[in-house]
Amino acid sequence: MPTVRVWTGRETRALRHALRQSVRVFAQNELGVAVRTVSKWEHLGAATQPRPDTQAILDTTLQRASPEVQARFELFLRETGGPAAGVDPVRAPCPQAWEYETWTDDLERAAVLLSRQKFPAATNLLHRWLTRFPCTQLDDQGRYLHARSLVLLGDAQRDQGVLLGPASAGWAYDRALSMFADLDVPRRVAQVELALAVVAEMHGDLQKAARRYEQLAGDQRLSSRDRARALLWVGTALSKDGDHDHAVQVMTAATHQLENLDEGEDWSVAQQKIALAHRGAGRQDQAQHFIDLAHSSGTDDTPMQRVRLATAHAHILLSDRATCDHGLAMLHDTARLALSSGLSHQTRAITAIRRRFETGAVTE
Repeated sequence: MPTVRVWTGRETRALRHALRQSVRVFAQNELGVAVRTVSKWEHLGAATQPRPDTQAILDTTLQRASPEVQARFELFLRETGGPAAGVDPVRAPCPQAWEYETWTDDLERAAVLLSRQKFPAATNLLHRWLTRFPCTQLDDQGRYLHARSLVLLGDAQRDQGVLLGPASAGWAYDRALSMFADLDVPRRVAQVELALAVVAEMHGDLQKAARRYEQLAGDQRLSSRDRARALLWVGTALSKDGDHDHAVQVMTAATHQLENLDEGEDWSVAQQKIALAHRGAGRQDQAQHFIDLAHSSGTDDTPMQRVRLATAHAHILLSDRATCDHGLAMLHDTARLALSSGLSHQTRAITAIRRRFETGAVTE
């Protein structure tokens, strides 16, 4: 159990937070002092000390607290600058069981936030755990959760277009890959390798991405869905590299797999990608047919989904002089949505499409 030699405003605030009490409840029910007194302590922090009789009450409150409250007390102190000089924790500053449970719950919350493109909230939640414990103090469970946090952080950076360099998607994925490999978790290793292939494609290294996707499409470490998605992305990379006919063949095979797996949303995304391949090959009617399929079968619940589908549709409309005005208007609205949602990569892609249209390259 932690003990406190001298209570200051900082330790008092940590105890109140650990008890999950408001300033009013803590002041009146626990200490029997005025609310403004507790507020003053917390404002002054380590620069003030309660009276000796109040120090004794705080000792008793901490001693009578549950182990969960005492653990939270130590945690809050570490988060505000490490243990105070007056605190003598007997436990090493490593995660407790309840912290692992909370960490796992927060990873699920972060994944939901990312699916809704709530990037600041998600990254703040992830950084809270990534910076809480040094990796040297983590056991295998902690290292696994740390690696999962890095993957989600990489997803956030990738969706915002931060692909390479310090604090980028590539950086986060590389660290996660190393940790999962050390832990000998083959499925997670393969999933991160797939994510790194996506980064390579987004960065423009299309041949490298296509080769890696093709290898992973038959990799038994991955789930059936991930293998089908890898095959779909082989076609995406081929289409971006100008091999549209081959891309259609590969992506059509992927759609059959996704349909058999009953992965409706992925199937809809596949129709969108096939539409763009037909557009690249100059088959405007086929492109319009498949983008209509994508619209009718997919969802647009998130900004990312709406931006991707609308960008593909606008790209197709710009390829026909009869519909290019409609395409430009759609592209303009989509650019505003992408920008307001923090989707930097999509914003850059829309800008590139618009520039190619202005130079006559889109409709050639």
